[in-house]
Amino acid sequence: MRARHTEEAIIQNLEDAGCCQETIECFMTDYRDKKKADNLKLLAEHRRKLVENLHKEQKCIDCLDYLVYDIEKTDYI
Repeated sequence: MRARHTEEAIIQNLEDAGCCQETIECFMTDYRDKKKADNLKLLAEHRRKLVENLHKEQKCIDCLDYLVYDIEKTDYI
């Protein structure tokens, strides 16, 4: 089967996804060695970290939203 993407395109995609240089190097090494399972594991781990960070940021937004709501409904003296 023919490769769908150039290495440059894969690297750009990994950069756009927020992968650090170390992760990109590990991915590309495994990609060149045709270690598909290792690539998928690495991508899943990076995705898990992104989702974890997203949830942390969402909690911060929720706290701010609550504060805004509370201030709007409360009379200041």
